[in-house]
Amino acid sequence: MSHPRQKASALERISMSKASTAALTRPRRTAEWAKQIAIVVGASLFVALCARVTVPLPFTPIPLTLQNFGVLAVALSLGSRRGALALTLYLAEGALGLPVFNPAGPGGIAQLFGPTGGFLVAYPAVAFLTGWIHERSSRSFFMAALSGLAGEALLFAGGLSWLYVLTHSITQAVRWGLYWFVFAEIIKIMLAAAVVRQGEKLSR
Repeated sequence: MSHPRQKASALERISMSKASTAALTRPRRTAEWAKQIAIVVGASLFVALCARVTVPLPFTPIPLTLQNFGVLAVALSLGSRRGALALTLYLAEGALGLPVFNPAGPGGIAQLFGPTGGFLVAYPAVAFLTGWIHERSSRSFFMAALSGLAGEALLFAGGLSWLYVLTHSITQAVRWGLYWFVFAEIIKIMLAAAVVRQGEKLSR
């Protein structure tokens, strides 16, 4: 039989081991949280940087911008949850007046109620859907592009729906928000898929 003191000593060693493990785990968890927060903030700023590449078009209030590429790239890179969080943060930054939206618009929260508002508000859902499909796919270029295509379909559903609310005309909404952008959006989908796939290959 074990002596009571030996049992107590063993219990003390176990307690000390657990305490030391917990002490080591806390800094690691804190560092991991800090890393994830930095990634999400950085992703929101990447979309903001893409938004600066904007070409106003004279025949529509919707500008041609690299912003949608940024959304797809973030979604494919970070996945559904972090991607949606990054784009939610992006909208919050813009609503608070930070210069993150495309410079062709009024800026601030007013931009969320302007012609591009439907596209902007759809960004978190677009990121979630794109990332969700990509997470469950073979992660090939084709599936990344297909994930981006699904996200773009949701994006334009949101954008055109809001334009219809503003114009009360399906024809006008489509003329303003779709015709001029189809080819450019296909390029953005392919580019986002290619960039993310290349990044995944290099990280292996």
